[in-house]
Amino acid sequence: MTKMKTYTLSEMEDKYIGKKGTKERDEYEYELKMELLGQMIRTARKERKLTQEKLGKMIGVNKSQISKIENNANSARIDTIIKIFKALKAEINFSVILENNRLKIAL
Repeated sequence: MTKMKTYTLSEMEDKYIGKKGTKERDEYEYELKMELLGQMIRTARKERKLTQEKLGKMIGVNKSQISKIENNANSARIDTIIKIFKALKAEINFSVILENNRLKIAL
């Protein structure tokens, strides 16, 4: 019996997307984070039993804007994201690293 070679997710990403630090890998990881952010917003909204329309009214945007953000947070401005999480009564934290100096912000 021949043993099948297995690969980790990281190895597959390196091979098919690009090594960490490459433009392609950075774009992939950014898109993945934005997708997860949209999913977090959707989950929190549903837990609060809010419709997209109701959440939009709470922060002054249309239902379609909430839908776009939930499906691709990449299209949202940071101030809109902050308003959404505040309306959802969710704590948000940012971690920014500037040349080895870490800055953490909790809102």
